Amino acid sequence: MATITAPGRLQTSTCANRYAGQQGCRLEGKFTCKDCFLVSYCGPVCQKAHWVDHKRDCKSPLSKSTWQPRWALEHRTPAFVGGSLQVSFGGRKFLWGNMPAFDLVNLGSNEGMYYTGHLKLLFGASGDLRNVVKTVAFLPEDFHGKVFVTLNNRDFTIVARNIIMLLVIFTSQELNETVTSVIHLWYSAFIKDSHIGLLNDRVRPLVEAVCEKIGAKAPGSTLGKTWMFGSRSLRVVLRKEEWLLLPSYLQVPHSWPKSRPQEIRTACTVAEERRDYRERRMLSQSPFHRLCIDKFRRDGILMPFGSPREEFSTPNPTIFEETGGWPMKDSADPFDGWDLGEILQVYHGPAKNDIYGKLHCFLTNTLSRFCGRVSKLETHFELLNVGAESLPDYLKDRTFSRIEVSNVSDAGYIGIAKTLQIFRRLLDSPHDNPHATLVTLFMNAVDETANARQDVESVKAEMTQLMKYLPPSGVPLWNGDPGLMNTSLARPLVRDAENLFDRYMETHRFKEAENHFDVKMKEPHTIIEKWPTRLKLRHGEQGWEDEFKTKHSSDHSGSERYVEWKRID
Repeated sequence: MATITAPGRLQTSTCANRYAGQQGCRLEGKFTCKDCFLVSYCGPVCQKAHWVDHKRDCKSPLSKSTWQPRWALEHRTPAFVGGSLQVSFGGRKFLWGNMPAFDLVNLGSNEGMYYTGHLKLLFGASGDLRNVVKTVAFLPEDFHGKVFVTLNNRDFTIVARNIIMLLVIFTSQELNETVTSVIHLWYSAFIKDSHIGLLNDRVRPLVEAVCEKIGAKAPGSTLGKTWMFGSRSLRVVLRKEEWLLLPSYLQVPHSWPKSRPQEIRTACTVAEERRDYRERRMLSQSPFHRLCIDKFRRDGILMPFGSPREEFSTPNPTIFEETGGWPMKDSADPFDGWDLGEILQVYHGPAKNDIYGKLHCFLTNTLSRFCGRVSKLETHFELLNVGAESLPDYLKDRTFSRIEVSNVSDAGYIGIAKTLQIFRRLLDSPHDNPHATLVTLFMNAVDETANARQDVESVKAEMTQLMKYLPPSGVPLWNGDPGLMNTSLARPLVRDAENLFDRYMETHRFKEAENHFDVKMKEPHTIIEKWPTRLKLRHGEQGWEDEFKTKHSSDHSGSERYVEWKRID
């Protein structure tokens, strides 16, 4: 991998006119459609030529401030009324993060910006690469220590995708090719032939060489392979069966008709029986953001709004499964794994309403920084595919400066006591590193406590507070009133989450766990704020309206709570 000396430049839009020449106009889009601010053009000639195509989007009913969900137009009760609002639809895999990425190291608030030691990081239930990417990308430029990163997940599809994307990064020589390929392998349902060519030329030979060598090994054997790339390495430890399955994530199923992959995807992402649920979510979006979201649900390609899609015709083999069926929930969205507020601040040329274009720019910059740091630092990655309970058996006597375990500590998974029992022994002692931290996430704790102990007075208090942010336009005339539905969607943002989480900690005996496992909850936090998705500004404070709109339009409830832990012996 070539040394990359600087992060990639944030991209601006190219001209959206796809009818100029064989590959469309390649000039920079310096001017935008003033009606939608979604697409950019090099000038009026291209804008006029493209109008026949762009008109459908620019004049879409979704882009109107007067838009109403179908159930309101038909004056019927929406499908989600009377049942659980959290009913899921589609597959059960979480291939994209569902909490904003954060920097697990944050040297400035811990060891210090001029720390010269090494970093040992464990992502015990890693999910996708987002937290790894953000952590390494934002290491100080003056940091030159070794970085050891161990990623584990029990879902082999997640592990396989992480292996493939890291191999793309380690084996590629050209920055733009690397970053673009990883973005689409990560988030796009369809990719270019050139991306498949890169997998076949760079990744497949490495994987198949391992598969050839282990053919005679006993079933169930655990086998490790370390690839060296100069002073950097990537080690993968899998059972024989997983090694032999890994090449299938590089191969597009040949038996499918050409139209089959998109039919599989849209049968989930735009299913007619889920229209009410989709449109309920759209109530909190601004008009042209609704249009962007609808476009991504329909074509599944993470590109600026006006970019041509014709070359993205190959099903992404790391996402599609040969058995059929879309592997993720219909609500899964790339935005869920990143800070929406940060993304909306990204400059994307004059197309200021193109939120997926902004996300593409944001990812380009972040991945460029990540590749730049990896190319210059001595980094050693290790990937495992085991349950969290089994990690101590694989890691033996190793300990780590930072451990992040996602929300395995939620009561619905292994719970806080079991989490501390497993990961406390893997954390550096305070004698070796007083800044060593275990980070746990509780995504469901507040909701579970609220549902179990909901009372009339708390509901009244929440609604009174919410009326400040979303004042009613009139008295709801029926239980399907869109304004009422939108208000209901925003209620968790004003919930007394602190009090509810205190109740949760008491119920699940956090204090007893501290004493039993010789750990302590950190005060204050030094890695990630306790409530990263909640409202920070009060009604009336400068900027409160923009913050509320951003938080309300995201898919996070504001009730997600992190807890940091340290050893006390």
